[in-house]
Amino acid sequence: MAVEISRRRAARPSLALLLAVGLICASAASALAAEASRAPYGVTAAGAPVEVFTLKNDHGMTVKVLSYGGIITQVDVPDRKGEVKNVVLELADLKAYEGRANFSSLLGRYANRISNGGFTLDGVRHDLPSSADGVSSHGGSTGFSTRLWTGTPFKRHGQAGVTLAYTAVDGEGGYPGTLKVAVTYTVTRRDALRIDYRATTDKPTVINLSHHAYFNLAGAGTVHDQTAQVLAQAFTPINARKLPTGEVAPVAGTALDLRQPARIGDRVTADDPQIKLANGFDHNFVVDGGGRGKLVPAVRMADPASGRTLEVATTQPGVQLYAANSFNGTLKTPDGRPLDRGAGLAIETQHFADSPNHPNFPSTVLRPGQVFKQTTEFRFGVAKQ
Repeated sequence: MAVEISRRRAARPSLALLLAVGLICASAASALAAEASRAPYGVTAAGAPVEVFTLKNDHGMTVKVLSYGGIITQVDVPDRKGEVKNVVLELADLKAYEGRANFSSLLGRYANRISNGGFTLDGVRHDLPSSADGVSSHGGSTGFSTRLWTGTPFKRHGQAGVTLAYTAVDGEGGYPGTLKVAVTYTVTRRDALRIDYRATTDKPTVINLSHHAYFNLAGAGTVHDQTAQVLAQAFTPINARKLPTGEVAPVAGTALDLRQPARIGDRVTADDPQIKLANGFDHNFVVDGGGRGKLVPAVRMADPASGRTLEVATTQPGVQLYAANSFNGTLKTPDGRPLDRGAGLAIETQHFADSPNHPNFPSTVLRPGQVFKQTTEFRFGVAKQ
């Protein structure tokens, strides 16, 4: 009996050991806890302060978002060897972002292009500030990419996020109605960046909200050796002004047939009339099963060299691919690297361009009492060798 008691005492851990183990576990849990913080980023040319929100999930995936334009400056994810890199294009500073509207920013009040200098809604003509050829793009010079948003960071259930809010007054950018907008960025526990858009209006208006983040899964260089797959049987062809013709055409037989993964560099230089009009990708695809209020996969991107992958799922009916066709090295990263043609791929989930002038396209009209909602998830991973 004495021997049995002695063994029991020997097996019982000491209080000091239990405390030490508890401290180690608490420290590890703390290191992996979700984080949502805010800090000063800079001051605009007009003297307004800008914040940066750092979001980190309990796996360590990190995203940084600015209060200026809802710009995403960083998405840090690992490759197959565990090396972490920023997979969105980042500019040197706030001055650079102010000088390049729509760079990795929110898009609105109407993402993409509107033709004819405006649109008619309920019999009333609304003129928009436009280029010389009558095209308004991404909400114009007062679009959402240039606005200061009010941010509210949050943490819950191992996730981190920030909700950005902005109110566009009646007539801003030529659009009718006071539009109240909330955009929530969430870094989920499954290593996805989820963006939820919500808006209401007090007058009938048109709306198309999206984001123009540029992705490069290698973290540097171009995306030409990376692959893209678009789950779309059809696209909306463009004319010489990069405006939709109004047609919905099959992708089959064109360089825009990305139903199977294809090397991006091969397609953006293809001898194809649509590719030549845009000097690469600058086209809207009709997402299979999209526009029905449920998340469906739209685009898959992969970098064979690093193993990083990206799947984009959305509730929207369309997705625009733009492969940085106009980049020429004048834009620089924080470490001074020039951004050349093909430096990134913008994946803009959306309603179709110029929908207000094409009744056959899905409607973008929002009326009082209705709520505009759209959700897009950017799901990151690593491919197995």
